Amino acid sequence: MDSSNVISMLGAIALFLFGMSTMTDGLEKLSSGRLESILEKLTNNVFKGVLLGALVTGLIQSSAATTVMCVGFVNAGIMRLEQTVGIIMGANIGTTVTAQLLRLGNISSDNPVMAVLKPSFLGPILAIVGIVFYMFIKGGKKQNVGQIVLGLGVLFIGMNTMTAAVAPLQDMPEFQSLFTAFSNPLLGVAVGAAVTALIQSSSASMGILQAVSTTGVVHFNVAIPLIMGQNIGTTVTALLSSVGASKNAKRTAMIHLFFNILGTVFFLVVLYAGNAVFHFPFWTSVMNMGSIANLHLLFNLACTAVMLPLRKQLVALVEHLVPGDTETREVSVLDERFLASPSLALERAHDAVIQMGLYAQENYRTAVELLERYDVKKLERLNETEIALDKMENALDNYLVKLTDRALTPPESVKISELLHTLSDFERIGDYSINLGECATALHNKGISFSNIAKRELKALTDAVDETIEKALACYRERSYALSLQVEPLEEVVDLMRDDLRARHIERLKTGSCTIELGTQFLELIINLERISDHCSNIAIEILRQTAPKGDLVRTDTHAYTHELHHGHNQEFEQMFAASKAKYYDPLMKIEPPVGEG
Repeated sequence: MDSSNVISMLGAIALFLFGMSTMTDGLEKLSSGRLESILEKLTNNVFKGVLLGALVTGLIQSSAATTVMCVGFVNAGIMRLEQTVGIIMGANIGTTVTAQLLRLGNISSDNPVMAVLKPSFLGPILAIVGIVFYMFIKGGKKQNVGQIVLGLGVLFIGMNTMTAAVAPLQDMPEFQSLFTAFSNPLLGVAVGAAVTALIQSSSASMGILQAVSTTGVVHFNVAIPLIMGQNIGTTVTALLSSVGASKNAKRTAMIHLFFNILGTVFFLVVLYAGNAVFHFPFWTSVMNMGSIANLHLLFNLACTAVMLPLRKQLVALVEHLVPGDTETREVSVLDERFLASPSLALERAHDAVIQMGLYAQENYRTAVELLERYDVKKLERLNETEIALDKMENALDNYLVKLTDRALTPPESVKISELLHTLSDFERIGDYSINLGECATALHNKGISFSNIAKRELKALTDAVDETIEKALACYRERSYALSLQVEPLEEVVDLMRDDLRARHIERLKTGSCTIELGTQFLELIINLERISDHCSNIAIEILRQTAPKGDLVRTDTHAYTHELHHGHNQEFEQMFAASKAKYYDPLMKIEPPVGEG
């Protein structure tokens, strides 16, 4: 075997790995986070967890990715440690799908119909179809399908090239001696684990083993320790992802490791002890692509059957090895492990933005309570929540910036823009709530207070703004077109109330029925309240842009849309505006101050 053969073999391996990576990325994009959501929600039953773990891994073709998701879910407090056991066991079964696909290389060329399925013929066809979809159909699921088909085609081409590249090895005594050495179970397991850990994919290392099997040097007693080692090597990805995570997240990665180690030890003892006693006839039989794929599947099914009844003991073992109670520190849904699946990361970021909205709403209501009745403890809570809001904004900004480095679909890019705009609006609502709290503190420290009339006027305005925040948060949380339509009419009423209250208060200042100091604070309050409603309007407009029917003006020109609303060109808006005006503005107009009171 000369240097050109070595280079061809390495190039074939590179092509094979690239095809697998391309196919896996396409599968993850096509799933759009739905598979991950299934894992998160439907894992209370361990048997269901095994099936779901196998399904998700079979579709995304990476047991390591499935386990890393579990580590992220546990670290974020979304999933319990016990829920991950079945998923991890199922993931080992699901990862055998690729080997079953690659066994198509064993199909006899004598049958012209079946020969079409051979990688040497099917690979180029899939690559051609895939590249057409991937390059010439931009956006949407068809492009993702094209990426999957292209990846599968390149995978087959790489496999076929790899098979041809290793063919000269079968006549080399050194190569045959090397594989004879792998019949030593400890060496075979170590080599299988090392190669898989290096390329971070048991499916890929299995494909390489299947290619080598075409030389006729892979026997059962060589293949079984290599396959066992591959299962152990694939746990490295999850172990690395658990570094710096919570104790339970570390335990999740350890479950993956010990499930494979214990399964390997058990079956090594059973098989080698059994062969020593019974001298199995298949022990030195030559393996081909199909028999290796079947052995891989049977080994993982057997491991799951043996370890599943011992799942509680497995959890107890990792809890003993990673001692201590679960940390009480606050966990975050913005786990960087989710970045590997952009759709899932965006779903978690959306949850975090909703949490920001809840914090902003809480701070607004706390600030209003301070205006009505000052309380130092409430002021402390207001400031603590504002700190949490600022931290969440920074964390979300950094998280979304990291996410932009990933391969995103057009809808995912739009979602990032929406999240950035909305988190900024919620953070500004929090800032203006702090301003309200500062006004309350200034009034308290100076020992002054508004007149009863001014208090009633403020109560009317703060109630209107409170409903505006409630509707804005609801429309964002539910991504509801109908709810988002209700925000702008309320915001218009708030503007109307602000203008009227400002005019009233300036008049009181002119007549001397209100002091300059009180007047300044009052005007500051109504300005901040109106700005809060402006940011609620921004949030609702963003949801309208995303959910409105195609061709709707709000999708293309939000300024023209709002101008049309405010100039009486939308009957639905006018009806909702009239209802909100009757609820908040009209009662305000009935408040008449006694002579001399400000």
